[in-house]
Amino acid sequence: MKINKVGIIGAGQMGNGIAHVSALAGYQVILVDIAQSALDKALATIQKNMARQVKKDKISQADMDKAIGNISSNTSMAGLNEVDLLIEAATESFDLKVKIFADALTHVKAECLLATNTSSLSITKLAATTDRPERFIGLHFMNPVPMMKLVELISGIATSDDMFKLSKSFAESLGKIVATAEDFPGFIANRILMPMLNEAFYTLYEGVGGVEAIDTSMKLGMGHPMGPLQLADFIGLDTCLAIMQVLHNGFGDSKYRPCPLLVKYVEAGWLGVKSGKGFYDYSGENPVPTR
Repeated sequence: MKINKVGIIGAGQMGNGIAHVSALAGYQVILVDIAQSALDKALATIQKNMARQVKKDKISQADMDKAIGNISSNTSMAGLNEVDLLIEAATESFDLKVKIFADALTHVKAECLLATNTSSLSITKLAATTDRPERFIGLHFMNPVPMMKLVELISGIATSDDMFKLSKSFAESLGKIVATAEDFPGFIANRILMPMLNEAFYTLYEGVGGVEAIDTSMKLGMGHPMGPLQLADFIGLDTCLAIMQVLHNGFGDSKYRPCPLLVKYVEAGWLGVKSGKGFYDYSGENPVPTR
């Protein structure tokens, strides 16, 4: 089977990034979200990010114009009836993803391939809720998608070899490098990254250091391009909490217990960059630590 048309459900950070790289690679892309405002924001973000690539000579203006022409949007899943590959890029909630796939399956063609961009949830369990578990796979892109080279490729227990090979070729056609992960909570990247971020939350919670001291220590002491608290704000503290809960529930190990301070921030609606406040306040010209 050849992939020509790609459907993407969810127009947030991940969805618009996947649409961006897919369109640049020459695929016809249909971006679907229930909110027109989210689609408008996503298309504006894609335009802005591609313009930045043109300015930096990463792509040509002709490349950008062609890619933008490859993208259409829709608030209805009925627009997915001709896609060859459907990628779900919604919030990290198992129940929500199950509902999305159930709705989408009433519109996509019988041979359509299914993928999820989940960063931690079971591929096998999600696949089992669909009518085609052998054509279901995890394609975990890293954020921001246009800049990050890695894609984690995760097969469920029923995923066919053909589906794995086709998905790997698709990811590589986007200019990505594939790391194959087994279907365990958090896969590879987040199983390693999230406990580190969670330890940074505990370090702040226990008063060992302030926000700036923690981030400066990791940036200058460990050579990280971004401190863990700043990175968590960028990812989204609600997403960090959801992944830690998957790890904690999946392994039953106390080392994955989400820090109470993280829980408190999420309950307060302090989700990081997307809400304007997290471990930093983003309302001014420069981020200011909130603790």
